[in-house]
Amino acid sequence: MQTAPDTLILIPTYNNAGTVGDVVRRAQATGLPVLVVDDGSTDDTATVLKDTGVIVLRHAQNRGKGGALKTGFMQARELGYKYVITLDADGQHFPEDVHKLLAHKAPRTLVVGSRAQRGNDSSSSFANNFSNFWFHLYTWKKLPDTQTGYRLYPLESLPGLWLLTARYEAELALLVFSAWKGLQLTPVPVQVSYPEDRVSHFRPLKDFMRITALNCILLVVALLYGWPRMLIGK
Repeated sequence: MQTAPDTLILIPTYNNAGTVGDVVRRAQATGLPVLVVDDGSTDDTATVLKDTGVIVLRHAQNRGKGGALKTGFMQARELGYKYVITLDADGQHFPEDVHKLLAHKAPRTLVVGSRAQRGNDSSSSFANNFSNFWFHLYTWKKLPDTQTGYRLYPLESLPGLWLLTARYEAELALLVFSAWKGLQLTPVPVQVSYPEDRVSHFRPLKDFMRITALNCILLVVALLYGWPRMLIGK
């Protein structure tokens, strides 16, 4: 695969010692530089990453996925990269699919890796459909998977990183504000796997409440800012 020197793979991780090593090795095999943000892991993640040869930044305490993404984006900018591909450390994403995202790389395009939904996972399907509904309401755009962490971000066109909240809801907020800013949102089908040793830190009750709170805030912002901006744009 041809390398893209302006693009960095960013892998946020928290207590994924069982899977992060394999994910990193496969990401390295794509030929792209890799940056890992260890978000205060308390397991053997640091040991696993020690001899991988990738850049590792470590939070002393867990800040949540939004905090890890913010750290990674800021470091990528300092290193001079223009694009960042994010993928999860739990093994669900295939690093081999990065070429699918790179095929749509453009300065004002946010590429969204859309996972096939599992038919027997009603809770996951409900959560994604719930998120998709609110995203469509805020932006008048449709995406098949607004909860995926597999994305290609154009760093120079992103909304201000100060908008990032601490946890999973940060990724929905990034999509919404990017749409309001006029970025093209391009969904691309990607493979997905759920290994038996996969560790997920999504907390159904707490994170659902956080997402609900964010939706209340975004609804007000959409009314005062997002919808008027889109109407003016049209």
